[in-house]
Amino acid sequence: MVNEDKLKALDAAISNIEKQFGKGSVMKLGDSTANMNVECIPTGSLSLDIALGLGGVPKGRVVEIYGPESSGKTTVALHMVAEVQKRGGIAGFIDAEHALDPVYARNIGVDIDNLYISQPDSGEQALEICETMVRSGAIDIVIVDSVAALVPKAEIDGDMGDSHVGLQARLMSQALRKLTPVVSKNNCVVIFINQLREKVGVMFGNPETTTGGRALKFYASVRMDVRKIETLKSGGEVVGNRTRVKVVKNKVAPPFREAEFDIMFG
Repeated sequence: MVNEDKLKALDAAISNIEKQFGKGSVMKLGDSTANMNVECIPTGSLSLDIALGLGGVPKGRVVEIYGPESSGKTTVALHMVAEVQKRGGIAGFIDAEHALDPVYARNIGVDIDNLYISQPDSGEQALEICETMVRSGAIDIVIVDSVAALVPKAEIDGDMGDSHVGLQARLMSQALRKLTPVVSKNNCVVIFINQLREKVGVMFGNPETTTGGRALKFYASVRMDVRKIETLKSGGEVVGNRTRVKVVKNKVAPPFREAEFDIMFG
């Protein structure tokens, strides 16, 4: 049994904390006020929803989708945008690569008339816009495409060939420290699309790594590795790709599950 004096002292401490930081700053995990159920956003692919364990990507979390070029990363993210919009939600798309195809987005179900899009000039601007969108509490999902294109302002202002070691990694680390609690508080999903690079001089193990340092690997609750495994042809003409997604990290369900589905062109 807990000593009554200890309970009184704890109640007084919690009362002080709530006066200083607001109601609900400290609560028992089992209380009805604490939200125990993790909501999710469907991906548009039943096999991927099953692989993710919850039936989609978890709300209030940071998610990373990475893979080689033309593997279907942006398509997977756009399908999530379409699913949010179907349910009456609001989506934002930060197009740091300046490469979003509105015709293709519309063809896969995105309501482009109601998609909020930003094409920022620098990495700092992109992440600031992302944080402001999430902080509004009105946005359900924000896509950042891609981490590799989040170029720090110092690099943009510098000359071609200048060395800027660790600038992008530092930018991502600082941004994620600020962004993660805001995403959780506003029950939003932020999806970072990322590219692959090769580590130099790796003799054993996987030489592939993602851009932007290690911070995103830690802060992401779900990480998905998207790969093209087969080209689909019809009468000699290439019509699409068979795609495999491996859930390499999952904090809300068992990881390392895989899903396969077809992505058709057009």
